Amino acid sequence: MAVGTRIADIRRATDTSASPQQRTDEPLYFRSGERQLFGWLHWPGGSLSGDLGLLICKPFGYEAICAHRSIKSFADAAATIGVPALRFDYTGTGNSQDAPAKAEQLSLWVDDVLAAGNELRRRTGVARIAMLGIRLGALLALLAAAEPKSVDALILIAPVISGQRYLRELRRVQLAAPKFAVVAPSSSSGDEQREGELGSFEVSGFAMSSATIGRLARTDLSALDRAPAPRMLLIDRDDLPSVKGWSESLARLGADIDYEALGGIVQLVWTAPQYSATPRAMIARTRQWLAGLAGGAPRATTLVEPRGPGLLGPQVLTMRLREHAAWQEALTERPVFYARDPLRFGILTVPPTDRATARGVILVNDGATHHVGANRMHVRFARRWARGGCTILRIDLAGLGESDAREGRKFDELYPPGTTEDIRAALHYLRTAHKCREITVGGLCSGAYNTLRAAVAGLPINRIVLINPENYFRKDGTKTDELRLNEIVLGPSRYRERLLSAKSWNKLLRGEADVRYILRVAVRHAWFVITTAVRSGAKQLHLRLSRDLGRELEEIVSRGVEVIFVFARGEVGLELLRIEAGASLARLGDHCRIHVIDGADHIFSQGRAGRELETVLSRELLGIHWHHSGEDSAWLVSTPT
Repeated sequence: MAVGTRIADIRRATDTSASPQQRTDEPLYFRSGERQLFGWLHWPGGSLSGDLGLLICKPFGYEAICAHRSIKSFADAAATIGVPALRFDYTGTGNSQDAPAKAEQLSLWVDDVLAAGNELRRRTGVARIAMLGIRLGALLALLAAAEPKSVDALILIAPVISGQRYLRELRRVQLAAPKFAVVAPSSSSGDEQREGELGSFEVSGFAMSSATIGRLARTDLSALDRAPAPRMLLIDRDDLPSVKGWSESLARLGADIDYEALGGIVQLVWTAPQYSATPRAMIARTRQWLAGLAGGAPRATTLVEPRGPGLLGPQVLTMRLREHAAWQEALTERPVFYARDPLRFGILTVPPTDRATARGVILVNDGATHHVGANRMHVRFARRWARGGCTILRIDLAGLGESDAREGRKFDELYPPGTTEDIRAALHYLRTAHKCREITVGGLCSGAYNTLRAAVAGLPINRIVLINPENYFRKDGTKTDELRLNEIVLGPSRYRERLLSAKSWNKLLRGEADVRYILRVAVRHAWFVITTAVRSGAKQLHLRLSRDLGRELEEIVSRGVEVIFVFARGEVGLELLRIEAGASLARLGDHCRIHVIDGADHIFSQGRAGRELETVLSRELLGIHWHHSGEDSAWLVSTPT
C-alpha cells in the first residue's frame, strides 16, 4: 500500500473532522527517556532514495519561531528526493513536554536528538542518519554525534561552536533587537544575584536555566581531536563568515567537508515570521548535497508498524501530561485537523475527566507565529486552563503554521483573508466533537484583531479576549504600513519630548536623524487628529459610520458576549480604544473589562509580565469577576508588576 494512502487512513482515524489533502507529512509523539516529544515526519511521496533519513535540529527560542516555515521547507525538500525527514520540538519547547525549571537543558536536548534519530530509524527503516542543525541546533547535533553510530553525516547552518560566544550574542540582543525580542534576567526569589554568579535568563520569553548557561559557558568545539562525522556540509554566513577556519581544521582530521558561504541567515532566524524569507539557496544546496549522499537503489515506501506510546491511532495519538504525582489523572494533548478545504491544523488540550467542564477556548495565531504562540504562551495557557476544566484548541489559521493556504494565497500573511471562516470551523469542531457549550476565543495583536472580526460577524462566541490589539479596522489584503499606528498616534508627543534632549539635537546636527520620516509621521498624525474629530462630531449627531468601534462593541455585548481587553501600558491599542470607542465604553458596563499591565512589552516576553498576563486571563476564564474602577467609565484593573 502506498505510504501516502496509509497515512491518510491513519489521519482519518484520529480525532479530527477533516482528512489531509495531498500531504505526506504526519504529526507524531515519541519518547525521550521519561519525556514525550512532538514532531512531524515528512514521507517521500514515491520511493525512498537508498537508506538515508534526515533529522532536523532547530535553533533555540525566538530563532526557532522565525525559522518555522523554513524548517518545514528543508524537510519537504528532502522528501522530494526520497529522503524521509523528521523535525521535532525539544523538551520544554514547542508542543513537547515541559522541562523542570532548573533542568540542565543542553543535556536534555542532546538526549532528545539521539531519541529522535532512533525514532526516525524505527519508523522508516533507514540505516543512515544525516542531521541538519541550525545555530544552537547545530551544536546539539555535534554533541549528539559524539555518541557511537548516532550520525553518518552533518549539515550545519551558521553553527554555534563556542557556547561562551553564543551567550554573549544572546545578551547583546537586548541592545539591538526590537521590543518583541528581549533578554531579561530571571530569579525565582526576585533577589539580586550575587556578582559573578551565573543566573538564568530569558531570551524573548524563552527561559534558559542557570545550569544550562553554565554548561554552555564550558562548551567549546572549536578544537576537536576527531571529526564528528565522515561527511559534513557547512553553510556559513556570507556577510559575517565565522567557521571557514574551523571547516579547514575538520578537513585535516579526515572529514569530507563541503563549505559554502550563503546569504539568508538573517531572514531565516532573525526576521519575524510574517516578514521572513525562505533561504532558497540554502535549501537548494542542502537538497543537492543530500541527493549525492543518498545514493543506493530506490525502494518502496512502507510504514514500519509503530509500537508503544508513539503509535498512531484514534486513542493513542496523544501525549499525557502529569507533572505532579498527586494528580489522579493527566491532561492529554493531541494534534487535530479541525477543518479542510484548505486543511487546517491545531493542537487540542483536554482536561482530566474528573475536572472536565463544558467550557472551551480557541487561541488564534499572533502574526505569522504558529500555534505555540509568542514565546510559547499558548502552550502555557492551554495546559494551565485545562487543569481548570477547559478544553483548549490552539489553531493555525489557513496559510499559517501547519495549516495549508487557501488557493491563490501566500503563506505567512499577517492578516490573511478568511480568518472568520477558520474560527467558525474551530468553533464547530469544539461544539460538535467535544460538546463545548461556552467558548472563549482570543489572541494577541493580529490574533486579537481576527478574534474581534469573528465576534462582529456574529459567530457563536461567549467571550473574546483581545491582547494588545494594534488596530481595529483593516481591509483584507492590506499590507502592513511602514508607518506603524503607534508612530502615527503616539509618535509626535515622543518627538516633542526629544526636542528638550541635547542628544537628539546632536543627532539632528550630525545628519543622523531621519527628518523626512519625522515629517511623514507629523503629517499622518495631523490627518489622524482631523479625521478623529470629524468622526466624533458625526457620532454626536447620531450619524451611522462604517467603521464605528463603539457601535460594534455595543452590538457584540448586546448578544451576551463578554469582551476582555488586556494591554501592556503604553500600547497604542489602548489609546485607539479610548478614541474610537469613546462614550460607548461607559455603556458596556461589566460586560467589557480592560486590564493594563505595567512593565510589559508587546508580546509579554519578560517572565514577570508574562506570568501576570497568565494570571489575569486565568481569573477571567475561570470565573473570578472584578469590581468597577471608575476609570474611563469601564471595568479597568491596573496590574503593576
